[in-house]
Amino acid sequence: MADAVNGMIHAAGAVLWRARAEGIETALVHRPRYDDWSFPKGKSMPGEHVLLTAVREVEEETGVRAALGRRLATQTYPVEGQLKQVDYWAARPVSAEPFAPGDEVDDLAWLPLPAARERLSYPRDVSVLDSFTAGPADSAPVILLRHAVAVNKKAWREAGHDDDLARPLSEAGNEQARALSELLATFAPARVVSSAARRCLGTVTPYAEKAGVPVTPEPVFTVDSRAKGHGGAEWAATRDARLRIAEAARSRRPVIICAHRQNLPWMLAEACEIAGAPVPDGPPLRRGAFWVLQFGGGRLVSAEQHQAEADPVG
Repeated sequence: MADAVNGMIHAAGAVLWRARAEGIETALVHRPRYDDWSFPKGKSMPGEHVLLTAVREVEEETGVRAALGRRLATQTYPVEGQLKQVDYWAARPVSAEPFAPGDEVDDLAWLPLPAARERLSYPRDVSVLDSFTAGPADSAPVILLRHAVAVNKKAWREAGHDDDLARPLSEAGNEQARALSELLATFAPARVVSSAARRCLGTVTPYAEKAGVPVTPEPVFTVDSRAKGHGGAEWAATRDARLRIAEAARSRRPVIICAHRQNLPWMLAEACEIAGAPVPDGPPLRRGAFWVLQFGGGRLVSAEQHQAEADPVG
């Protein structure tokens, strides 16, 4: 997909890997049109989120449904007078169909890493492989998600409701939650923890239903706007909240935590402190946005921020 503003072509792919007794193997694909070997990748469709592009292209070219791991090197290079940006992730198979040769990709090879390095046709792909080998192959995501757009507080009160924890998602927020269910599914299947506020529970319910997992309400992550303070609602980190974040960062189990504007910056900083890593740069999370913190080998190995496709104002 070309960016309408700067003419950038956006694409995504992955270093798809699997563990064998002899070591790690990675998948390379052969394109007959160019007679080259590269990692599975492809252009984004109009309006398609880059996470969805990466998973779709890997599956189309290899037959493998993959779970995205840590973020790897991004490559930018000219193609027919335009710049092309390809975002890459490490990725591990979740399920697979038999490889089916086609017009775009006619061969698939699983190779040990040294052999893959020799087979790759372009130095830029070797750079991507180097970024993969520079860190642990496997990682587990801790996803910190701000709830989607909820019914306006004032409108909720004027309708006679005084329990802010019962305030639901708006129609736009429900759209965001549905989009999030697809985006979150691009990562390893995760357990789901949520603030007990209805707007948070509603944000993660579509994903939980899709993944077939329960949503665990967590009172220590709940913000009640009836507790008035600077900026409207008060929230203070407790010993239990610290224990929950420490467990998430150290457990090596994928987890999604849905919470609020007031406590997500603390969660991000706490998780990074536990890992001995600096807090990543990035704007405050908007409604429906999330951080993906990948932990591997006892450390934070990548951090990236994403926004749901639907991004209404309010």
